[in-house]
Amino acid sequence: MTAFFEQPGARWFNIPAHRPFAEDLAQGLYDALAHLGPEALADAVVLTPTRRGARALADAFIKASGGKAVLPPQMRPLGDLEAGEPPFEPGDLALDLPAAIDPLRRRFELTRLVSDLAEHIPGGIVSAGAALELADALGGFLDGLQIEEVDVGDRLASLVGAELAEHWEVSRGFLEQALAQWPERLKALGVADVSERRVRLLRRLAEVWTESPPKGVLVAAGSTGTAPATRALLIAVAAAPRGAVVLPGLDQDLADKAWAKVDVQHPQGALKRLLDEARVSKREVALWPASIHAESAGRWRRRLVNEALRPAEETADWLQVIASLKAEHPDAIAYGLSGLSLVSARTEEEAATATALLLREALETPDRTAALVTPDQVLARRVTAKLARWGVVPDSSAGESLAGSRCGVLAALVTRAAVDPVDPVTLLGLLKHPFTRLGDSFGLEDAAQKPPALRGPRARDWDELKSRAGAARPLAERLETIVAGLAWTDEADSPADAARRTATAMEALAADDDGDTGELWAGHGGEAMARLLGALVREGDALPRVTPRQFADLLQRLMDGETVRSGGATHPRLRILGAIEARLVRADRLVVAGLEEGVWPGGAPLDPFLSRPMREMLGLPSPERRIGLAAHDFAQAACAPEVILLHTERREGAPAVKSRWLWRLETLARGAGLAIPGRTEVLDWARTLDAPGTYDPIKRPAPIPPVIDRPREMAVTRVESLTRDPYAVWARDILKLFPMDRPDEQADARARGTAIHAAFERFALAYPADVPPDAAAAFASLYLEELLKAGLPHEAMAREAALAVEAAAWVADLERERRDGRRITVELKGTRTIQAPGGPFTVTARADRIEVTADGHGHILDYKTGKAPSKKEVATGFSPQLTLTAAILEAGGFPDLGPLKPGDLTYLEITGRKPAGKVETRAAAGDESAEAAALALEGLHKLVARFDDPAQPYLSRVAPQFVKARMSDYDHLARVFEWSTSGDEGEE
Repeated sequence: MTAFFEQPGARWFNIPAHRPFAEDLAQGLYDALAHLGPEALADAVVLTPTRRGARALADAFIKASGGKAVLPPQMRPLGDLEAGEPPFEPGDLALDLPAAIDPLRRRFELTRLVSDLAEHIPGGIVSAGAALELADALGGFLDGLQIEEVDVGDRLASLVGAELAEHWEVSRGFLEQALAQWPERLKALGVADVSERRVRLLRRLAEVWTESPPKGVLVAAGSTGTAPATRALLIAVAAAPRGAVVLPGLDQDLADKAWAKVDVQHPQGALKRLLDEARVSKREVALWPASIHAESAGRWRRRLVNEALRPAEETADWLQVIASLKAEHPDAIAYGLSGLSLVSARTEEEAATATALLLREALETPDRTAALVTPDQVLARRVTAKLARWGVVPDSSAGESLAGSRCGVLAALVTRAAVDPVDPVTLLGLLKHPFTRLGDSFGLEDAAQKPPALRGPRARDWDELKSRAGAARPLAERLETIVAGLAWTDEADSPADAARRTATAMEALAADDDGDTGELWAGHGGEAMARLLGALVREGDALPRVTPRQFADLLQRLMDGETVRSGGATHPRLRILGAIEARLVRADRLVVAGLEEGVWPGGAPLDPFLSRPMREMLGLPSPERRIGLAAHDFAQAACAPEVILLHTERREGAPAVKSRWLWRLETLARGAGLAIPGRTEVLDWARTLDAPGTYDPIKRPAPIPPVIDRPREMAVTRVESLTRDPYAVWARDILKLFPMDRPDEQADARARGTAIHAAFERFALAYPADVPPDAAAAFASLYLEELLKAGLPHEAMAREAALAVEAAAWVADLERERRDGRRITVELKGTRTIQAPGGPFTVTARADRIEVTADGHGHILDYKTGKAPSKKEVATGFSPQLTLTAAILEAGGFPDLGPLKPGDLTYLEITGRKPAGKVETRAAAGDESAEAAALALEGLHKLVARFDDPAQPYLSRVAPQFVKARMSDYDHLARVFEWSTSGDEGEE
């Protein structure tokens, strides 16, 4: 078995895409070296693309040895070099190389450089966040130059011609300055870019191994040789006396004609470029020994996928290809589709649920492994969250964004509090955050659950907020002290000082009575947040000065760019992998997800500095090269024994386009009269997971409380609710479920209603007899004062001031017309008790305004800032407010007035628009209003008698004609939409 390490010349091998790469590689090495003694295998060196690939290979050696203890080879990742780790830095290989710059420090330094070069940017740099964004783009450009080993020199000047747009000249000037200053800055710091250092190490290692090749076994496996330095190293490894390069998924069946047309977008593009540079033909690449005996197991799947992804110019003869495959075996394509299935989810949420179910299903079989392969990090995190419902934690490489960690969320809330110190949503978020303790003596838990000061219209300042806080005032004062510590002394400040204040505030929020901050800086998220804030404190002075809002944006961008790896125990049989990691890792079931254009493959990255022709002239790769690499990773994953392809029909609410690779597979299958099998039952599982069983909408709720618990006193407005929606009376008046105001609730409609009532009351009390000459101005002033008291935001006052002028002019004219000989009373409370089967029942009313005339009539007025109830609603008893108030008045229920004959029953609609107001009389004084009051009283007797019946339920929405026009605070509890649209109400 060691013969293939002894054969002369370069040794190039291939493990086909349908074979488990890590397992075949481990088996081949074990078979070749283990019989020579444990040292032979342990002395071998294996280079892998990633650290996860190295771990997967270590696990594969256990399987290759049959479970026996084994000393595996030395495994090193090409993509993650570290100082002092042989074989990368043997002897003096890296003695004269500076250390690599910390990635976070590099972002700050590049941001400073961008700020210094702001004069080369039209309009300059508007904020530190914008500077950071441009710095990240510059860092990507520098990485590209270093990885591709492109020396720009003086060539930038030749790229910009007179015929090109002016902004390319701006880009040239900016890049020339950046390329001149950045190396000098690195030299001053005594460090090097990570990419540059890695390239230099790989180059030196390739030179050393070319001049003095290692004598032991040396294998480079799983790399496609994307970067020039990596290709040079792979060529050196293949030429070593006992070296070998093992390629992942080389398509050795691709026809020479098609191979010649392979470009950067093709899955084989990177491998073709590597072999061309090594001057090795495709035929000279041998099959890896451990893959030979089982090579035919998934041969047809590999052939099917490779044919589907052949160069676009060669797809015209797909029918011939299909015929050729069938000639080899009549069921070749059917065999290729065996084990392959397709799930098309409607939304991203459904896709995540379906994926989690597929992974969870695999775990039902002992020793069965499963993995999700996707470049979509958001989907990966969603699936992780979905799996948590079963207590399953996958081994995920996606991690989570620092911004999504608990410590990151707290930091974002703190920076938002600096922008808007009394924002109730932000303050509520701070109080409810799991890290917030504020000392144990503040009653934090109860205050966070019921913070009256933070609900409803926002407070305008801390004094108003503290006055609302009641018993929680000490907590509000403590919170004010912490937030005040975030204040900017000037309009703009150093990000370093802002970061220092942010960290101080976070610790103050998290501290208990003894000053212990608990788990604030603990765990992966806390440690990463501490590093980020610490780096800002140390390096932030080099960044542009920021306002509070700009610092919040800057910190958010920085946190979004940091990934926190999940820690703790994970399930040994479940993985979530990125596309590159899946080259070496194989599972019994693979879910390949994110198959939409723009996701997999991702869109070509936009270069803000250079156009495509400019990149080509400099020798930089085209953006489409990434598509070829992604296609290779997809082909590798799609050739596993059991693969479920998952496509989402809509992303972010918009239609999604199927990945070109999925479309090609489906087209090729249709050409053979077949289709990729579906897994519709998975979607059924996903859609019924939280709604088991068939759709069975509830009936209209009909609670029947004991008569003793039913209300014996109600306001006329609650009688209206009992008429329209008895369920709301049951919820509010019997169960005492009162609606809670939302934090930062818009106060427009409610504020107008409250303000107009208060303004009328104050005006009537201030001017009980005669109307002053400046009545309009006086009323407008009162109205605007009350609007502010009611919580209307300042930004809405300009509009309201204009409306108030119109409304006040109308009110002044109204008052002059109605004051002639009338006694005006406002906000009087009256009651009337009637006898009912369940005992005495009292109805109450608070009349907005009653005007008493000399003829013994009481004219009842009610103010409305919206639409008043129609005459039909009043006549039919659905709006009995005025008519029942008249019945109370007639019986002498208002002690200050005594018995009076009902006068006009009137609504005053005041809007300030055109018309500014309207007088809507629903019953005129005399017989009409007396009859309306009598009918209302009779209706009240019948209504109360009905609900005194122990069998009478409190049904929801008994007046369906008002369902859309008048919403209830309790519709969601009654599930009105569900039962009202089911069409199964029977005789109700």
